[in-house]
Amino acid sequence: MSGPERTDGGLIVEVRDRVAYATIDRPERMNAISVGLADDLVDAFDAFSTDRDVWAVVLSATGERAFCAGADLKDMGAADAARAGTGGARSGGRRPGAVPMTGSRRNFFEVILECSKPTVASVFGWAMGGGCELAIACDVRIAADDLRIGMPEAKRGLGANFGSVVLPRVVPLGVAYQMLYTGEPLDAATALHWGLVQQVVPRAELAERTEALVRSIVANAPLTTQRYKAMITKGRDLPTSAALRLNAGPNPYLSEDRKEGVAAFLEKRSPDWQAR
Repeated sequence: MSGPERTDGGLIVEVRDRVAYATIDRPERMNAISVGLADDLVDAFDAFSTDRDVWAVVLSATGERAFCAGADLKDMGAADAARAGTGGARSGGRRPGAVPMTGSRRNFFEVILECSKPTVASVFGWAMGGGCELAIACDVRIAADDLRIGMPEAKRGLGANFGSVVLPRVVPLGVAYQMLYTGEPLDAATALHWGLVQQVVPRAELAERTEALVRSIVANAPLTTQRYKAMITKGRDLPTSAALRLNAGPNPYLSEDRKEGVAAFLEKRSPDWQAR
């Protein structure tokens, strides 16, 4: 067990009973994404991918108003003003509040998307722009009934590179176009209807229901769930004949857990998974 630790960028990280919890903790900024937070998300999800004691991950946030309001536009505006004051000279560091897709540092949306473990986003309130992108980078999304989720980048002259690629793979194409073109948010019921979230629960029950969901995942064989994720991620855009011949992720058929699962069934007991 690893107790909660808060990074300088505002991310609380904890590992408890096979589940890693990454909690955005910038409620005074509506949990907006700063450069520091983006870097901390990269570090955290990179670590989760290779930690054998982590079998699933929950991404959540503190506060009452917003899961994540997107990029920190106040930081972005300050950076724009600073550049204007120096004749538009480029600074040596990364642009505060921006969500870069290239450069020497991996993009945090991609790191979350490519995490080898099952990921669950627990979302509430406003999940806009980068907040929506954080949610769709996860495998499963459970939402509070006060959710307002959308991609308002067209209203701000931004680009939503990640969202414009991934959102049409999550919701029907026309819905993705409408969300991107208009920038208007969806409420929780509409998001559920289009498969943008998988569950909607009362706000007061969100933490409890999220915990129940992630515990139902880690109760199963971890190598099997990791295999499912690898096969889906690598095979969903392939022709069926090619996808069926993939050999991605750990092979549960050759694992000790497969023997344990059979033995537990025959002995009418709960399996003791070891992830090997």
